[in-house]
Amino acid sequence: MRVRDVCHTYATDDGPLTVLDSVSLDVAPREIVAITGPSGAGKTTLLSLIGGLESLQAGSIEVADLSLGSLSGDALAAYRRTTVGFVFQDYGLLGTLTALENVELALTFAGLRAAARRTRARDLLDAVGLAARAAHRPAALSGGECQRVAIARALANGPRLVLADEPTGNLDEHATDRVLDLLRSLPGEHDCTVVVVTHNANVAASADRVVLLAASHLAPAERLS
Repeated sequence: MRVRDVCHTYATDDGPLTVLDSVSLDVAPREIVAITGPSGAGKTTLLSLIGGLESLQAGSIEVADLSLGSLSGDALAAYRRTTVGFVFQDYGLLGTLTALENVELALTFAGLRAAARRTRARDLLDAVGLAARAAHRPAALSGGECQRVAIARALANGPRLVLADEPTGNLDEHATDRVLDLLRSLPGEHDCTVVVVTHNANVAASADRVVLLAASHLAPAERLS
């Protein structure tokens, strides 16, 4: 992933608010990078731009040899569906569906037959340690289990890049450790790069590299021992 000179400004009642000012960042294949910084610093905005959820205003972003500024419509939707997997703080699961059905839903537009979708969804739930909970709906799952279902869903279409926005923000210490172990395993077991936004020091410390986003700028990367 290559981010170059990205700027982003929001219109507010008090005038323009710049949250990203000439931000640049390179992330290597199968690297885990944590983005930290104060609330409102633009971390989620940066993640949304990388994920194609918001449109670029200035600068460029390249992911897996795709230039996001050149994508629109169906091509951008395909990028979000196949190249990127999203993990959110609030899980984003549909309460009326079982864990298995939530993962299957991400495979609906992948062109797989129903039986193949069901098999892949079961395999992914097994990979995150939730095969026995496949028939349960989110209300019957713990927060940590819901987040592991969300990670399984994010992996459904074999993404090159997983973007996680405060993935442990709603979890207790034990559940955080389980989710953290799972995130750390993704590059090796699923051949993907991980970018995680977090305020949790333990989550940040588990990354290969930490960058600080503050005052609309990224601070120099900190290499962790």
